[in-house]
Amino acid sequence: MQPSDPIKVFIGFDSREDVAVNVLTDSIQARSSKPVQIGQVRLTQLESVYDRSTHPLQSTEFSFSRFLVPWMCSYQGWAIFMDADILCQGDITELWELRDERYAVQVVQHNHNCASGLKFQGMPQSPYQRKNWSSVMLFNCARCKALSPHYVNTASGLELHQFGWTKTEEIGALPPQWNVLVGVQEVPDDARLLHYTLGGPWFEDCRSMPKSDLWEKARQELNHPLEI
Repeated sequence: MQPSDPIKVFIGFDSREDVAVNVLTDSIQARSSKPVQIGQVRLTQLESVYDRSTHPLQSTEFSFSRFLVPWMCSYQGWAIFMDADILCQGDITELWELRDERYAVQVVQHNHNCASGLKFQGMPQSPYQRKNWSSVMLFNCARCKALSPHYVNTASGLELHQFGWTKTEEIGALPPQWNVLVGVQEVPDDARLLHYTLGGPWFEDCRSMPKSDLWEKARQELNHPLEI
């Protein structure tokens, strides 16, 4: 049997959410039935290509740099991007197997209507069309060459997050359980990715968020002390 390429996953890194990145990484690996290669979209590793100024409405360090994932893959193959504030509850292989060559990118197409205000850590909450679509993306990298470093550095935030860089018919829909917005919608029993979009329990002001117990259990499972 010929070995298959590992599933490629990129997690957005924010220095305030270091623990969330590590819990998410472990939750993906622990449940995957196939090898997974996990990288991070970390600004300190992209300084040679990413020089965009921080926007007053961006709530994470990777708000815009996430769109460099196809470039990071040399515009070859497929890759999954996901926000750091997520907990995996299913086999990521199932998501990987939904790749469809008809599309440039596949997302859960939420109808998330929110009011302007604040969310975790006093970060801005901004309403816009296609909100949260970009928080989990299955990229067909060869079809995303419009996302050059120059474009990602200069395009407006709305142009990036509303997928103005591709045609509407090239945006495929993923099943909703692959990006469940905790605290925004009811959490179904078959949720695969729990997205703590309003803030997760690693923040002091978000400890009472629904499904915090699942995240805390996953954090505890990171450590398996040796029996002496």
